[in-house]
Amino acid sequence: MILRAFALGIALIAGPAAAVECENITYEGNRYALCEVDAATEQIDLFLKQDNGTVYGHFATLEEDLAAEGKALVFATNAGMYHSDRSPVGLYLEDGIESQRLITQSGPGNFGLLPNGVLCLRAGRADVFETRAFEQTKPDCRDATQSGPMLVIDGSLHPRFLPDSTSRFIRNGVGTSPDGTRAVFAISRNAVTFHEFGRLFRDHLNLPSALYFDGNISRLHAPALGRSDFGFAMGPILGVVAPIDPSND
Repeated sequence: MILRAFALGIALIAGPAAAVECENITYEGNRYALCEVDAATEQIDLFLKQDNGTVYGHFATLEEDLAAEGKALVFATNAGMYHSDRSPVGLYLEDGIESQRLITQSGPGNFGLLPNGVLCLRAGRADVFETRAFEQTKPDCRDATQSGPMLVIDGSLHPRFLPDSTSRFIRNGVGTSPDGTRAVFAISRNAVTFHEFGRLFRDHLNLPSALYFDGNISRLHAPALGRSDFGFAMGPILGVVAPIDPSND
């Protein structure tokens, strides 16, 4: 069943039914996998738990549940930081139901390296907000996930990022366009610094707002690239879903 869903995902992502484009690129000597979603036409969803309350944890588990509903997982990635029980560290909103509140104070680790931010998903758009701007504007999100730090804030890199940093890890995150129609998800294919990763979004992808999701636990499901990562169980998962085309049976 998993292999079937994987094959169907390849067909769907290549066709007009799913406006998701994935590619491997090299920028400034670093290798990245990018998946761009047209948020004006595709719904981006968050997933945490199955109906029985069990955390999905892996792309394959989510694929199995979707296949039972006649759907395929076209693209997916981890969607923010989580505790050891895989519950979200910061704001988590799924289908209008909030299971974790917004965290505005500084704290330890990358999440607490303010400013951090929120990815807000609404009908026809996806937007990255700096957390305190999110708190002030209170956008009406259908789904939302908080993570940190921000990579790019109003066209500027996070003020704590150092050009000569030696801290290198696999990293993933998301950047959005001002009109909310363009969402680009990136995962590095080699270890990179925060400064290098932020420049990818700002200078190469021309996105004025970008948010870091996580480091070495980063995962990508991109059938178009022949990739569906395994590893330690994840917390929140973000994905684009499409109906399975019976003609591909």
